[in-house]
Amino acid sequence: MARQITLIPGDGIGPEVADATVRAVEAAGASIEWERVEAGEHALAEYGRLIPDEVYASLEATRIGLKGPTATPIAGGHQSINVALRKKLGLYVNFRPVRMLPGLKTRYCDVPLDMVIFRENTEDLYAGLEHEIIPGVVESLKIITHNASMRIARASFEYARHEGRSKVTAIHKANIMKLSDGLFLKCCREVSAEFPEIDYQELIVDNACMQLVMRPEKFDILVMPNLYGDIISDLAAGLVGGLGIVPGANMGDHHAIFEAVHGTAPDIAGKGLANPTALMQSAVLMLEHIGEREPAARLQAALRQVYAAGEHLTGDVGGRASTAEFTDAVIAEIARVREPAEVGD
Repeated sequence: MARQITLIPGDGIGPEVADATVRAVEAAGASIEWERVEAGEHALAEYGRLIPDEVYASLEATRIGLKGPTATPIAGGHQSINVALRKKLGLYVNFRPVRMLPGLKTRYCDVPLDMVIFRENTEDLYAGLEHEIIPGVVESLKIITHNASMRIARASFEYARHEGRSKVTAIHKANIMKLSDGLFLKCCREVSAEFPEIDYQELIVDNACMQLVMRPEKFDILVMPNLYGDIISDLAAGLVGGLGIVPGANMGDHHAIFEAVHGTAPDIAGKGLANPTALMQSAVLMLEHIGEREPAARLQAALRQVYAAGEHLTGDVGGRASTAEFTDAVIAEIARVREPAEVGD
């Protein structure tokens, strides 16, 4: 029986990269039935809400979503769509693996990068608790709780154990925010004691940023509160070619949404220039999550082969291919790998 997945195409280039990803996932042999719903500016114009009720209803039924980039009006009184979904569905883990694709020419293309970022997703300054004390003075509240810190710490160590990884580094600013970040570190230390086989380290966030630029190959798994995670995950993406490359996942105890973390790029929307790699790699994470490991492996291998060949890449990574041409190349590579097995059957 086909697995139902909620598809949220998004805004700008979102529908283009979503359609390309759906084609690639289906070519890889995954048994999926897509339930397409709208969120973002298109939904706001049509329904008067950035996230219509049908989005939540679909996710409540399917428990799994694949999401393109969505736009939130700036300073318009609307909460970020991503923040709203994370809070509503309890998606407390933001999970971003950062790996180099073959053939990409970046400053770090010869560095063996393979790191995973675990970002707490529900609190910190992203709780959105701010107010004007007096005219000209605004206060924003940084919320760190024992429960949320324990959950994200445990998620990172359990992943390390399951995947055979060797080191977890907690990122903080406890030298200044001794109570809030101090509580986060206390929780990380408490969890680390349950995983003695995994090396546990701590780095102040500004030093971590410097070390990531100078020696990124030294990092394995990084765990951190929300704000630092937002910044460092984008910094890490820059090491491997940008936000158009890296996948992302937001996961909780009962739901998960896999998404491209780049923007909507309205300047190229509808022109067939968008790079669907980030959403395709997010779909790989999704397929692994739902147990479709063979299609996931096929899609990931095809992406790596297309990048290694370098003949059908989009403009943002130095090529001249259209979205469709890139997608066709990925699908052709999937077919090439699948043919011998099917003949043998």
